[in-house]
Amino acid sequence: MGGCYSVIAASRLLARRRAAAAIMPVASADDCPPDSDASSSCCKKKRRSTKWRRSAPILGNDDQCAPGGEGFAKRYRLGAELGRGEFGVTRRCEDAATGEALACKTIRRKRLRRAADAEDVRREVEILRRMSALEGAGGAVVRLREACEDPEGVHLVMELCEGGELFDRIFARGHYTERAAAKIGRTIAHVVQLCHDNGVMHRDLKPENFLFAGKAEDSPLKAIDFGLSVYFEPGERFTEVVGSGIYMAPEVLMRSYGPEADVWSAGVILYILLCGVPPFWGDNDERIAESIIRGEINFEREPWPKVSQTAKDLVKKMLDQDPATRLTAKQVFEHPWIKNADKAPNVSLGALVRSRLKQFSSMNKFKKKALGVSCTEPGYIVLDFSSSVIYSLT
Repeated sequence: MGGCYSVIAASRLLARRRAAAAIMPVASADDCPPDSDASSSCCKKKRRSTKWRRSAPILGNDDQCAPGGEGFAKRYRLGAELGRGEFGVTRRCEDAATGEALACKTIRRKRLRRAADAEDVRREVEILRRMSALEGAGGAVVRLREACEDPEGVHLVMELCEGGELFDRIFARGHYTERAAAKIGRTIAHVVQLCHDNGVMHRDLKPENFLFAGKAEDSPLKAIDFGLSVYFEPGERFTEVVGSGIYMAPEVLMRSYGPEADVWSAGVILYILLCGVPPFWGDNDERIAESIIRGEINFEREPWPKVSQTAKDLVKKMLDQDPATRLTAKQVFEHPWIKNADKAPNVSLGALVRSRLKQFSSMNKFKKKALGVSCTEPGYIVLDFSSSVIYSLT
């Protein structure tokens, strides 16, 4: 699973369907976002050409450590690397005073080239702090302990989630049922509603952005990354092509979208949770985009015949091609399958689904190592687009 999906492919598709311009170039590959450690996300919006001094403060008054970064170095000890992206690295860290195990995501100053890059970092910190505070220690959003700045960059000190990625946990279980999928879906729906109720559009919902807090069976699932999130006003439309491959809504490809795109992405996750493969695919990037815009969903392959009609009803309504009639985040959370997740059919989805999810997770990890960075072609936005041709679709 891998490769990159560029604006070139999307533009060709849109040119045929809407007589749009062929290619939409941007200033340079520097317009890529600070990629998170667990994310293979696409590039953010066009950057303004405003120059930025790398020595300039990023967090300003939001820096929770002592001036000059001395507070961070004294209060925390950094340990082993947990993950790496183009703009940052996540490591284990330890509270020097208490020994508490934590995680620290460092966004490297030297990779921030424009004032808009620094603004993105400030917004990420602000949104994560807000979502974390709303949920509290036991909530569905990773707890941000504090944000600090020093000459290396910005350090986000967070709770350490050691329970593993979503699909890894599912495969590790000896028995995976529709009820288990419904409980996971309830957490994801809650995160989307929490964001939208507080004027935040996530824009990068995908399984890799959720981790289990611990290894216990009842450990909570938490959203860990808000690097592409933005604030929105009711009715506001966005044009930046952002997101991650197969989870992108058709209106994102069409460059006119709002928070409804998050519901679509969550719907794609639910579809994968229930059958182990994505709903939209093709043998190249352009055909994947065509599949997304066409919106034809297969409910015939295994295990869909034994999945409840209530679950299928929810997925269909979340993957509605029309954002105006698609379920809202609130409606998703109030849907009977989510609302009564504890009473969903306790019927096994079968070894085939678990095997598909293992393949999905393994190829995702290989893709992260193989790609390294997601922006490689100067002059164009490049998206990390996960082709699903590697799946067994039988």
